[in-house]
Amino acid sequence: MSRSLLTWSGGGVRLVLGVGGDEPVRLLSLRPAHTGAARPDGAPGVPLVEVLALGHGRFPGSHRYADTAVGGRLRHTGHTETRTESAAELRVGQADPVTGLTVTSVFRAAAGSPAVRTWTELGMAGEGEVRVQAVTSAATGAFLADSGLPLEEFDLLYGDCDWVAESRWHRVPLREAGLPVMDPAVHHHASRSRFALTSRSSWSTGEHLPTGAVVARDGSWALAWQIEHNGAWHWEAGETVDGAYVALLGPTDAEHQWSTAVTAARGFTTVPVSLAAAAGGADEALGALTRQRRTLVRGRAPGRTPRLPVVFNDYMNTLMGDPTTGKLLPLVDAAAEAGAEYFCVDAGWYDEDGHWWDSVGEWRPSATRFPGPRGLAEVTDRIRERGMVPGIWLEPEVVGVRSPLAERLPEEAFFRRHGARVAEHGRYHLDLRHPAATAHLDEVVDRLVAGLGVGYFKFDYNIMPGPGTDTGGAAPGEGLLAHNRAHLAWLDALLDRHPGLLVENCASGAMRMDYAMLSRLHLQSTSDQQNPLLYPPIAAAAPASVLPEQAGNWAYAQPGMTVEEAVFTLATGVLGRLYLSGRLDRMDAARLALVREAVAVHRALLPEIADSLPFWPLGLAGPAGPWTAVGLRPAGPGGDALLTVWRRPGAPAELELPVAPLRGVAAVPETVFPAAGTAGAADWPLEWDAGRGVLRLVCPVPAPAARVIRLRRL
Repeated sequence: MSRSLLTWSGGGVRLVLGVGGDEPVRLLSLRPAHTGAARPDGAPGVPLVEVLALGHGRFPGSHRYADTAVGGRLRHTGHTETRTESAAELRVGQADPVTGLTVTSVFRAAAGSPAVRTWTELGMAGEGEVRVQAVTSAATGAFLADSGLPLEEFDLLYGDCDWVAESRWHRVPLREAGLPVMDPAVHHHASRSRFALTSRSSWSTGEHLPTGAVVARDGSWALAWQIEHNGAWHWEAGETVDGAYVALLGPTDAEHQWSTAVTAARGFTTVPVSLAAAAGGADEALGALTRQRRTLVRGRAPGRTPRLPVVFNDYMNTLMGDPTTGKLLPLVDAAAEAGAEYFCVDAGWYDEDGHWWDSVGEWRPSATRFPGPRGLAEVTDRIRERGMVPGIWLEPEVVGVRSPLAERLPEEAFFRRHGARVAEHGRYHLDLRHPAATAHLDEVVDRLVAGLGVGYFKFDYNIMPGPGTDTGGAAPGEGLLAHNRAHLAWLDALLDRHPGLLVENCASGAMRMDYAMLSRLHLQSTSDQQNPLLYPPIAAAAPASVLPEQAGNWAYAQPGMTVEEAVFTLATGVLGRLYLSGRLDRMDAARLALVREAVAVHRALLPEIADSLPFWPLGLAGPAGPWTAVGLRPAGPGGDALLTVWRRPGAPAELELPVAPLRGVAAVPETVFPAAGTAGAADWPLEWDAGRGVLRLVCPVPAPAARVIRLRRL
């Protein structure tokens, strides 16, 4: 029997899979539904699912997650479709006759989303056990058949990430990225090379971003993806005799010391990933992922703007982990005057002796920092009196090596390797698979909510536990994956128990910036970057990975800044989530009024921000230039474009800024922030060339300077 084509549509996408015949199922086409049907009849395609299993391996041998023996033996066993008002789901079954493994690929498309979420479920038919060392959540080369272009016409877009150097994007031709030209006919095998990115341990974005894309150089087609996991992952691009491919995985044996035994009684489900195709370039593909992210966020109702309060946090370039009653009360008053709606007391509130790093874990307010009869409640009461909601910093997954809690909890409640506790930077790591660990965290959160009226938590995470934990005989990576999933389950239960609670996702800035976490949590700190001159490239790139309305860009204006320096710093937050900080309590009336203006402008723009798609007028990839820009365009037809433009030292005074979404559209440019006539802030001449789709601007003052600009349609 020859291969047949299975066409399935859901949400805003259409898939074509090759099924049947003496070959594995292959994802041959993934297109936005509005682009029409694909005809990939002649495309060979790569197997949708690759399974690396002990005793079976690959043929030919390589480091890649391609050409696996099990993946090549899989055969279609059937498929089912289900539909609701909000989503459609396709389940495609396969089986391996040699091992008895059963494989189900699940595709889920949410209404209105031009993307599909997919994962793989493994089971076993009959007796026996298979030790699985890696399994793809998805693998496809559909971008070639869908575009009609050869591999040589595609670039790879990928991102690196590090502490205070987050979201650094690169764009390179696929052939130069690790897929060299060779002659498989002569050598009887395809190339064994690949381009691979791996994130290790529990900082999912500690080294690289789980988002990427392959983009046609002429801007006609792109395929983008994200791996939605709060731990270790791997993705790669390669080439086999069946064509080029992208493979997306969670943890693996070779990269992460992960493996698992699959039996009839014990299956395995991979981490989910999302795939989005666009008949356009990188901006369009990442825009499709932006739409997809909104469908993933917990409790977000379609068509309704979510609750997006302005948060003041006392840490960044302000108290820096040294809060006291005397320091906080003036800041509370100033933050309220500036328009903040939540006030978060950051690190240090539990510190008694100045040596808190390795003694944390019990999370009880310090009596020395808050010596009054009401202790920390004096501060939280003041926050509420000023019309704000109290928030507090917490690092729930760690216990300091000097903490009394380290002796009270059972050994099994901590990460261990070879019978010894894992210690990193003076902390032990809780294993949230253990009920004593989650019971402790529940008690802490419930106590702070009930006792202090906390309505906002900043959950931080400043260590990594290495490959994982082998408690219970698991491979370390298997223990880590189980902990990662237990962590998500704990968050779900916490938010069910406290439905009004808002939680920020922070891990040394943005070291766990993924949509396992962000589908549940409210706000993502985009960086720990304290130098305002270095923040714009990070803030501008953040919407490639995070929803604009979740991208918490710090705005920490200071009393000693000039007006232009303060505008530069505040503008960084306006088109994301303005995450307010700075010594507002030491500002004069004029400077505090400027902060208040930035907050008011930001709040007025939030409905547009929460329904926008990002674009990058100067490009997303490459070294940060002296001019930096990011734009937001409406998700629907019509509407204005919003831009933040930063001039950093070394930039020329004039700039021509391409604004492709409004090319050919009559529009008027206007400065949104700061207001015209602001003392100490010069007006920037702006001119819109509709035919070329270019905004000409002149900055008449020395750098640093920045403006938030609207291109208003006529």
